[in-house]
Amino acid sequence: MKHILIILLGLLVSWPNLAQEENHSSFSLQEAIDYALENNRTAQNASKDIEAAKQQKWETTASGLPQLNASVDYQNYLKQQVQLVPAEFFGGNEGEFAEVIFGTKQSLNAFATLNQKIFDGSYIVGLQSAKVYLEISQNAKTKTDLEVRKSVIEAYGNVLLAEESVQILERNINVLEKNLFETTKIYENGLEEEESVEQLKITLSGVQSSLNNTTRLKKLAYQMLNITLGREIEAELDLTDSLESLTQENISIGLLETEANPENTIDYRIAENDKKSKELLVKLEKSKALPTLNAFLNGGYSGFSNDFSFFQSDQKWLGSSLFGLSLNIPIFSSGMRSAATQRAQINLEKSQTELTETEQRIKLQIASAKSDYQFAIEDYQNKQENLGLAERIEQKNQTKFFEGIGSSFELRQAQTQLYSAQQELLQAMLDVINKKAELETALNTVSIN
Repeated sequence: MKHILIILLGLLVSWPNLAQEENHSSFSLQEAIDYALENNRTAQNASKDIEAAKQQKWETTASGLPQLNASVDYQNYLKQQVQLVPAEFFGGNEGEFAEVIFGTKQSLNAFATLNQKIFDGSYIVGLQSAKVYLEISQNAKTKTDLEVRKSVIEAYGNVLLAEESVQILERNINVLEKNLFETTKIYENGLEEEESVEQLKITLSGVQSSLNNTTRLKKLAYQMLNITLGREIEAELDLTDSLESLTQENISIGLLETEANPENTIDYRIAENDKKSKELLVKLEKSKALPTLNAFLNGGYSGFSNDFSFFQSDQKWLGSSLFGLSLNIPIFSSGMRSAATQRAQINLEKSQTELTETEQRIKLQIASAKSDYQFAIEDYQNKQENLGLAERIEQKNQTKFFEGIGSSFELRQAQTQLYSAQQELLQAMLDVINKKAELETALNTVSIN
């Protein structure tokens, strides 16, 4: 008993730590994607749709297998119906009628019926439709997983962008505060104009405002990533990848050479599923003109009594059994079946047109995604060069300003240009990551388990 108490006490002490570890997780980008594919709520519902489709497939299959049903009927006449019969049947006078009651006051009937389809064209079509419906659910799951993957990449990148932005803005503020301090001292000694101090204050105020806004956006970015992962919105997160490393990993010139084959994409397969379903609807309407044949077998017992004596040992039970076939032959429907078939055929032709349209749209989407991705890589390289230039320009203007040969206005312009170049480079890095994800999604080159 003492050992059990010690174990329980240890569990109680460690429980907060265990809960804290469960609420705080570290993720690389790939780990975040893998986690989301299991825990994202939309992905989970897509998996449930597949399970529901499997159950529906069996439901359709089972409808053509033997069906056994049982029924128990109890009847108690509160007042039995009286029938009139000629009195002469009982030795009475001709032309007179006698009142008689047929049957017992109470009855109990128990029957079991076995039904079996022998031929039904709509059942055959139903089996094919259930298979196609399962394929539709599986393709929808693949589509959902691709979208979840892209959403995770975007949300993960937004967090890294916010983190990097906060760090850069804090460094800029430190530099500005140092510049403002030095410029204020120079002004107080009468060696600088007040405008120089004011210009630096304006710049510092703007950067501080940007920092406050970015800090708020960083919190929202973490919350959005948690939602995308399928975690609690306030759960703590540590991201182990950096924006720079992910950018370098996602520069893949070879991806731009990938052949665009619309038939390999999930959108094309979904459009094909729609066409198959329309073909089956045509078959279904045609099958309604075929005869249906069903068989049945039933058997049971009936008991009759004026008193409720059905559970007594001397109760007499009368058995009966019946076998039969039911053949239904459609003959004339005033053109209703023909109109329904033609309508289904028109919808099939529309789905073929939509499949062709989807193929062309996918080709354009892939070409556009390749162009966007290539531009993102080129823009990233350009923004890297621009940042280097902006840093050198800002440094030169800072040196000229403190040496007294440059104006505060020129320094502020150079600083503003530098801050824009910093943010543009971060955005260009994020664009490389996101545009690659969009291209991979369009090409359907990502293996989703």
